[in-house]
Amino acid sequence: MDFSHYSVLLNETIEGLLIKPDGVYVDGTLGGAGHSSVIASKLKAGTLIGIDQDEAAIEAASQRLSKYKDVCRIVRNNYENMACVVKEQGFDGVDGIVLDLGVSSYQLDTVERGFSYRFDTQLDMRMDRRQSLTARTIVNDYPEMELFHIIRDYGEDKFAKNIAKHIVKARAEKPIETTFELNEIVKAAIPAKMRAEGGHPSKRTFQAIRIACNRELEVLENSLESMIDLLNPGGRLCIITFHSLEDRIVKHAFKTAQDPCICPREFPVCTCGRVSKGTIITRKPILPSEQELAENSRSKSAKLRIFEKK
Repeated sequence: MDFSHYSVLLNETIEGLLIKPDGVYVDGTLGGAGHSSVIASKLKAGTLIGIDQDEAAIEAASQRLSKYKDVCRIVRNNYENMACVVKEQGFDGVDGIVLDLGVSSYQLDTVERGFSYRFDTQLDMRMDRRQSLTARTIVNDYPEMELFHIIRDYGEDKFAKNIAKHIVKARAEKPIETTFELNEIVKAAIPAKMRAEGGHPSKRTFQAIRIACNRELEVLENSLESMIDLLNPGGRLCIITFHSLEDRIVKHAFKTAQDPCICPREFPVCTCGRVSKGTIITRKPILPSEQELAENSRSKSAKLRIFEKK
């Protein structure tokens, strides 16, 4: 299957990066190289470092970027190790970083990956198939309380408590192996009236388990400061989120980097010694245009935030 991925907020991200032909840029979520192919096309003596943990993405991106091989370096890794990857490639700093978070259309549409509630397959959901933790492990082995917290916090599902209870009850009979088995359990945990109103009943639970399986929020939270530190003066960090929790983490990190002072308001001068690292370019996040929403429904919840290093 083709690693097709509609690059969300593509023009807005490229504009936000302020690409210099001789600059060094990192795409921390390479995917199908939608953003990266445009960045690479604008480089002359510059370098693009593409990072992804998914072997299918690495393969697809390598093909798509083959015509730019003089300026591209592709590394299979997690973007949380970006500083090390950049150093290994021989650079101390970079001029721009882009992250397009969440799950790609390719991952959702590849049946055996188990990301989607639309196909009946094994519960997997690993973005990096080298890791041992799968969705199946979470569903069958995690305590009820932990499942409740995952579904409530990452899925923002108001029926999280009941869903966790139903999962634990079902797995006591036999292990939960497939996506459709999980669908049925979730469906039974949600009142019929609510099922008729919302989208697919499993949507939030699947999202929550995927986020937990890939440590998505933890990786994001742990990486933001080091990514800002990695930027050269004037360098920009562009992050596209698809989830309110991701967006909150990015918004908070950008605000802290811009206004780090922790002195009480009544202090006439700052004594904490914390210095601003730069400026938030997007006071409010940039949202997809009407045209983009018409072309790609999956971009509906996308938000782009941009930070510039001082």
